[in-house]
Amino acid sequence: MLKSGFTILFFVILLMIVITLSLDRWISWKTAPYIYENIELLPPRQVAVVLGTAKYYRTGVYNQYYLYRIQGALNAYNRGKISYLLLSGDNAMTSYNEPMTMRHDLIKAGVNPRDIVLDYAGFRTLDSIVRTCKVFDINDFIIITQRFHCERALFIALHMGIQAQCYAVASPKNIFSVRFREVGARLGTLVDLYVMKRKPRFLGPHLPIPTVHKPEDAHN
Repeated sequence: MLKSGFTILFFVILLMIVITLSLDRWISWKTAPYIYENIELLPPRQVAVVLGTAKYYRTGVYNQYYLYRIQGALNAYNRGKISYLLLSGDNAMTSYNEPMTMRHDLIKAGVNPRDIVLDYAGFRTLDSIVRTCKVFDINDFIIITQRFHCERALFIALHMGIQAQCYAVASPKNIFSVRFREVGARLGTLVDLYVMKRKPRFLGPHLPIPTVHKPEDAHN
């Protein structure tokens, strides 16, 4: 009986692993048509939302994920692919402010301050994506982050009926541990969307970003 119980437990665990990895691959497959790694192929849009992350790790080491996102935002802006940068991140503590940190570095790199909009309530990827549409009144935009994060962000957008594309910037070489955690993050996202039906923590009043092209030109 004990051996039979272990056998059943083994197959249950194996089945859970297969389902988890299958869902992970499904999200990657579903969002692949909307991801661009070549800046030349990236379709122009009015706004790009840059998903926030810490500039430094707790050890004080520079976070390369942050560096690549900032560089990606600069590339898209300087190539004329976007007109406004919406910087979305966590501002839960006075000593930690992702949007303001990104703003400082982008202005230092030459971005016009008038072309930068801050979203202080991007506590989660879901919050950042939905708030871009609901608060900032943009329904067709570019997301800037690493590819694995692009896939989750785009999946949220597709589920919510939001049009988006993603400029997938480079990732550090040692990405295994982060990608492993991403599998769990994707399961959490599926629960949020299909079971809990979560909404952003905060919405608030509309703060439209100025329109600089006609809607009919958006997909040209």
